[in-house]
Amino acid sequence: MGQRIVIAMSGGVDSSVAAALLKEQGYEVIGVTMRLWDNSALEEESGATPGGCCSLDDLYDARRVADALDIPYYVMNMEEHFTREVVDYFVSSYLKGETPNPCTRCNEEMKFRVLLNKARELKADLLATGHYAKISGGDGAPYTLSKGVDESKDQSYFLFTMNQEELSRVVFPLGGMTKDEVRAYAEKMGIRTAQKQESQEICFVPDDDYGRFISERVETALGGDIVDRDGNVLGSHEGLFRYTIGQRKGLGIGGPGGPYYVISLDMDTNRLVVGPKEGLYSNGLKAREVNWINEMPGAGEKLVAKTRYRHPGSICHIVKAGGGLLELAFEEPERAVTPGQAVVLYRGDELLGGGWIEEAL
Repeated sequence: MGQRIVIAMSGGVDSSVAAALLKEQGYEVIGVTMRLWDNSALEEESGATPGGCCSLDDLYDARRVADALDIPYYVMNMEEHFTREVVDYFVSSYLKGETPNPCTRCNEEMKFRVLLNKARELKADLLATGHYAKISGGDGAPYTLSKGVDESKDQSYFLFTMNQEELSRVVFPLGGMTKDEVRAYAEKMGIRTAQKQESQEICFVPDDDYGRFISERVETALGGDIVDRDGNVLGSHEGLFRYTIGQRKGLGIGGPGGPYYVISLDMDTNRLVVGPKEGLYSNGLKAREVNWINEMPGAGEKLVAKTRYRHPGSICHIVKAGGGLLELAFEEPERAVTPGQAVVLYRGDELLGGGWIEEAL
């Protein structure tokens, strides 16, 4: 029997194939699902289908795959921890005028902190997940993190908070595969999740109504004015948390200066500032809580910055960095740089590090 490894199983095809590959490679595999959120009430009310990790069907699928692979399987109820570290962060970020990224926070806290500790308790050497990303290094060399070979499915963006100790104990079996190859392998192996639909990005808001979700968790939703950049009142809003930078639909305003886009959220005056598309562009940004996988790149080096998950990337350079802070300058103006989102820096396919956007410049 090889090394003992815990595989995080969501009930989807990716983690199912990752588990099968690990067993095929000779590991002693233990399947674990974290029960993070209960959407059953909303399911019954609206018929909405939760994303991965959050429905009983997903738990059943994960258990059935584990049974078929003949590996031990455990469900761990982590709802309280998830609510405190991910959901509360999500709500508080919106209330501060930011647009949060709960998937990155979930990876950082739940998978590579909580679940990695649980793996230690199970006497496992390693933790595996179904992420599309690649880890290299070891044997005395620093670990590096890079994009998965399937550019359309690459998830390295969500992993910028990882450190050397975590990288030394984590395995991504799918990093060298495309999604088509993963599904084909699942079909060949008779894995029941082979054609299962992709899970949603934010599993605890299955109907995608962030405004409803947040309004149910605040005592009052403070309304205010919608204004242009000169301060002219164009309409009213029912809470700044209902809007994000670059938004055009749902503003309920018109006029000769339109179409209007959300340019900024003024938390001091509780005003939603709108303007023409050109008002969305920034020459740089500031970020906080910056993490570097290895050494920080030098100022002036041309890098590629992704300011949201599906962003193609923009050429940039570091203006200054240190103490967990970062200031970047873009080679060309960048659209809709949004506080609360992550900025992640790459040199080629290698992920160098990243942080949380604090301000567009």
